[in-house]
Amino acid sequence: MPILKMKEARSKGIAVRVCIAALALTMLMAAFVLTAQAKETSKKIKIGVMQIVEHPSLDAARKGFVDSLAEAGYVEGKNVIYDFQNAQGDMSIAQSIAQKFVNDKVDMILAIATPTAQAAAQATDKIPILITAVTDPKAAGLVKSIEKSGTNVTGTSDLNPVAQQVELVLKFAPKAKRVGIIYNAGETNSLVQVDLAEKAAKALKLNLVKVTCSNSSGVYEAAQSLVGRVDAIYVPTDNTVVSALESVIKVAEQAKLPLIVGEGDSVKRGGLATVGINYYELGKQTGRMALKVIKGANPADMPIEYLAGKAELTINLKAAKSMGVKVPESLIKEADHVIK
Repeated sequence: MPILKMKEARSKGIAVRVCIAALALTMLMAAFVLTAQAKETSKKIKIGVMQIVEHPSLDAARKGFVDSLAEAGYVEGKNVIYDFQNAQGDMSIAQSIAQKFVNDKVDMILAIATPTAQAAAQATDKIPILITAVTDPKAAGLVKSIEKSGTNVTGTSDLNPVAQQVELVLKFAPKAKRVGIIYNAGETNSLVQVDLAEKAAKALKLNLVKVTCSNSSGVYEAAQSLVGRVDAIYVPTDNTVVSALESVIKVAEQAKLPLIVGEGDSVKRGGLATVGINYYELGKQTGRMALKVIKGANPADMPIEYLAGKAELTINLKAAKSMGVKVPESLIKEADHVIK
């Protein structure tokens, strides 16, 4: 074989071997990455989940969180263990649950609603705490600022468009002058919303009549106390009142009072209408934040997030009939969701 051809063959052989080696190295690196990712999702993570009470919106936020992690490969019983706890509306129980999580050395706490978030934050400043359905984390003393937590707490806020919700009163009852609002004065999230409702009512020249209750058993009496004193009732996202919403619905139907509520699930249960956020999507957003923390992000460096997108108008026509309210056709056309 001529020397030139031998050199060419040798060069081609070398080039082939280099390509094979490069390919092997690439495959090895890919295998390493996949192995690392597998190890990351195969490590069992223990998450303590605490909820102040059970009601559809908070339940939806919890489900959204779990679904978000599942979509990322964290499957319950396989590589993530959940400890679900319900405080049943009792702050002392919430504190006991939070301490249990600390003693159990969970890797993360998901605190659903303001009271449980406060209980968790009081119990530990070391374990990462993800919060959801918390109206104002800063006012609740959970974070130093909305833009950068500065603590072991981060997550999502469920601050609703309170002013738009109060405006709904006049859309369903144009002659209304007095609006009753029922809330638990012990919930920081409710105090924030009452303040916003007062400002909105003043701008609309509505008189806000406030009544409080400290537990779910007092909701019916609080609602009854408004009969004859108001032209409509407004229930914000107060956990105590929403957990016993059927009591308010009963009074509103009997007294023929429009009942404006703070979230879509409360409309499904029998409230007249709301302009609110989607709690399932809020929970999913919180789950995505949790994934960042699992991968090493520091909650102290993370902001509090709000659900993107417009608030949804939901109307319950069956409830409207029961409350003696005639719903304008223009509102029905405007609505994102109509319950018949």
